[in-house]
Amino acid sequence: MVDSTLVKETRREVGTTHLAVLDALTPLVQDLARDLPGTERYRRLLDALRSLFPGDAAALLRLDGDVLVPLAVDGLSSDTLGRRFRVSEHPRFAQLLSRPEPTRFAADSPLPDPYDGLVEGLDGQLEVHDCLGCPLFIQGRPWGLLTLDALNPAQFDNVDMAWLQAFLGLAAATVSVVERIETLARSNDDERRRAEAYRQASGEGVREMTGNSEALRRLLDEIAVVAGSDLTALITGETGVGKELVATAIHARSARANKPLISLNCAALPETLVESELFGHVRGAFSGASADRRGKFELADGGTLFLDEVGELSLAVQATLLRVLQNGQLQRVGSDAAHTVDVRLIAATNRDLAEEVRAGRFRADFYHRLSVYPIRVPPLRERGKDVLLLAGTFLEENRSRLGLRSLRLAADAQAALLRYTWPGNVRELEYLIARSALKARAADRDRRRILTLSAADLALSAGLEQSSDTTSGNADNQSAASQQDFRAAVTDFERQLVEAALARHEQNWAATARALGLDRANLNRLARRLGLK
Repeated sequence: MVDSTLVKETRREVGTTHLAVLDALTPLVQDLARDLPGTERYRRLLDALRSLFPGDAAALLRLDGDVLVPLAVDGLSSDTLGRRFRVSEHPRFAQLLSRPEPTRFAADSPLPDPYDGLVEGLDGQLEVHDCLGCPLFIQGRPWGLLTLDALNPAQFDNVDMAWLQAFLGLAAATVSVVERIETLARSNDDERRRAEAYRQASGEGVREMTGNSEALRRLLDEIAVVAGSDLTALITGETGVGKELVATAIHARSARANKPLISLNCAALPETLVESELFGHVRGAFSGASADRRGKFELADGGTLFLDEVGELSLAVQATLLRVLQNGQLQRVGSDAAHTVDVRLIAATNRDLAEEVRAGRFRADFYHRLSVYPIRVPPLRERGKDVLLLAGTFLEENRSRLGLRSLRLAADAQAALLRYTWPGNVRELEYLIARSALKARAADRDRRRILTLSAADLALSAGLEQSSDTTSGNADNQSAASQQDFRAAVTDFERQLVEAALARHEQNWAATARALGLDRANLNRLARRLGLK
């Protein structure tokens, strides 16, 4: 005969479990009827997941083509949100997406875990030992993954799969609500088409703008406003902030998204060739012109022309450009025939063009024609913790390039990145991560598959970590020695940029010149001055 006391205890335990599950799920159900940002919905979803199925880390990832994009993480390092996990490079993710049901990997599974080295609070121990992944489906199609990870290999031994499946249903409903709200936010089918064009444009070879800072959100709002018009936009900002990325985003969100985006770096061309590049030429127009050639304006007809470093154009070229912008007509070099083009112009510069106008180096009428809609791209030092998200993007790229299982930042490295003032902005951060990862890999005699970059590995110059606010008022008192220190620091920074670019492009000087936006001859001269050749 069954002990009645045991029966009562069992019922009480089952009842307690049910109540705990209801306590975790009820707020999520209530959230479905609330007006909440998608990021907050996802945060609450992971909170509930970890309360029901305790572990050391959880993540929600959206599938975008062959790439898994982290939308929310709990218990993983901050830079994880900036990473992009290519499914073809991560066999665990590929296996999770290939099955309709949750999958748990054995503690001794030989498949590398994408989160090795990314779980927060670790001191020496780097590898995940219990991994549970759940695919999410929206309208019968794979949308992404929910993942649970733990350092204890037996953490998920007693997971109730029925409750997990119930939770996944609610998670799918939460994701579906966010997706539906985002869809409704697009005012019509045309805007949805533009969004899809931007998604495609942000695929292989084009980076997205990563970050959560208020400065970046303001920039994205400006992009959304100007993209819906045909106004000429002038993008300003320091070197390395991502002005070309902003131009690409404006074009991709515009009605011209299915037309060409043609770019020209005005600083990389000899002055004698600028007009030929912009307007084209006819055969025999000058020595070496062996055939007719269309210029950038004609190539961009119907689309967008992006003039980077527009402040480097001569006054004569500015006058010619002004006429084209006013009437849409151009003449190829060496020809009297007129060609009519329909081009939206976006320009970018790191110069103060208003000051250039006052100094007589830039035409006032051309400046006003360019700056119909000015957009300032904030420097990295104004974007707070965005530096860690961007670092995550670059860490994942270099992890893949170096064939590592994981590449992460130690706590002191994260603190160093947040303290640094980034005179070279995002580009400097990209090259810093690439250089540090390469050096750490070369110095690792044990050839470990998991590398952690420390502040020492980053080797950020202490002289450049000082706030610009503390140095800006000392220009009048600067000694000759400090001027020499500044020149040496600039030279060292230039050398670091070139070395990192060469490493990324496997010592290919032509590819390095293109990546740095320099003419090959100018790069050769710079390399000789820096002692690299």
